[in-house]
Amino acid sequence: MNFKLEIIGFNIESCRLAQEAGANRIELCDNPADGGTTPSKGFIQSARNHLQIELYPIIRPRGGDFLYSEDEYEIMIKDIAVCKELQCDGVVVGMLHADGRVDKERCSRLVEQAYPLGVTFHRAFDRTNDPFAALEDIIDSGFERILTSGLKPTAPEGAETLATLVKQADGRIIIMPGSGVRSDNVGSLATITGAEEFHSSARMNLDSKMNYLNIAMKENLHSVIADAEEIKKIIASLTRL
Repeated sequence: MNFKLEIIGFNIESCRLAQEAGANRIELCDNPADGGTTPSKGFIQSARNHLQIELYPIIRPRGGDFLYSEDEYEIMIKDIAVCKELQCDGVVVGMLHADGRVDKERCSRLVEQAYPLGVTFHRAFDRTNDPFAALEDIIDSGFERILTSGLKPTAPEGAETLATLVKQADGRIIIMPGSGVRSDNVGSLATITGAEEFHSSARMNLDSKMNYLNIAMKENLHSVIADAEEIKKIIASLTRL
């Protein structure tokens, strides 16, 4: 089976490490503490200059829920235009109504705005009130892929739902398990779900390289970075299947 691995790039060094380790795609994000928000134009441009693999920036104007105002929706349209200008391969978006349904009308317009870029529906999916109805709405809206943990905190916990979604999708859209995907569980997750694409942060904490730190601030200045060895192990686990 031809598996693919997407890695989150929270900084340019992570993008470089993930590509060198063999990842197939980067989901480019800012603000890991918020679960990922739209990266700056400068970050996107730098990533595009460094990467030969697929580049999909997330289009998420803020952290929190996925119920967006018209002003936020207009920001998303403008950010998609930036991604097209910078020759990204795709974008990652998602919008919901207050009752947990997919905002099908505005999502469809975002997909149209992104064309000919590919479009992934992100983990807003895991906040839907009916994932099986949401799957059909997302297919109808023109998305190529759904990133989901099966409505559980991690993909291994949601494996049974993921398997059902893969079966219902029946090749019409890609179901890509993400959240908690690591080298020690990706093999069993692939076997249980039947999924062919996987998403991982494969992250580790990186200590600050500052020689001077003001201890009175009582803060930890570590950052996150992709773990190249973990990425290689994930790929090796999938290759053995």
